[in-house]
Amino acid sequence: MKIGLYFGTFNPIHVGHLIIANHMAEHADLDQVWMVVTPHNPLKKKSTLLDDYHRLQMVHLASEDFPKIKPSDIEFKLSQPNYTVNTLVHLQEKYPNYEFSLIMGEDNLRSLHKWKNYEAILAHHEIYVYPRLETKGRTGEATALETENTTFNNHPKIHMIDAPVVEISSTFIRDNIKKGKNVQPLLPAKVWEYIDHNNFYKK
Repeated sequence: MKIGLYFGTFNPIHVGHLIIANHMAEHADLDQVWMVVTPHNPLKKKSTLLDDYHRLQMVHLASEDFPKIKPSDIEFKLSQPNYTVNTLVHLQEKYPNYEFSLIMGEDNLRSLHKWKNYEAILAHHEIYVYPRLETKGRTGEATALETENTTFNNHPKIHMIDAPVVEISSTFIRDNIKKGKNVQPLLPAKVWEYIDHNNFYKK
């Protein structure tokens, strides 16, 4: 089984995350997409980041109607601070018959050369990349990757997927909840109900 790993704090998960995850599950060469919730790094200030459990629960609520999208708390069990390469090694040991790939935005691909052991990641894993607004041409077609590190242009393990461009941010949602604005259209209904019931992001 081919699994695409979509990492994020999901603070909160919103419809943009689901659009990307579903597009990858339906149009990329993947059987499932796992939404990997990034735990709070104990070495960093918590600020507005909700507890790990609440963010994971919102991913459960958001994905329960999508059989190809699964929440994952795999990084909760790993020592912090953690690196993606360690998560991949752990998953491969736990699920030896699965093939794991990464899902990331084109903006993150530009900094891949700064990741710990990125060469090892590319040697053993495919990467599926979705475009961000600044990397779309005027006609909506994805433009060539512009990066100071050209190693990733035409790399056989990197697949550019012409997914919809969704410019919704969790920061925007949190800020507007705090201002008392209606953000319901940006969130799965059950996620909005969970946030509203628990009075999250209002302070």
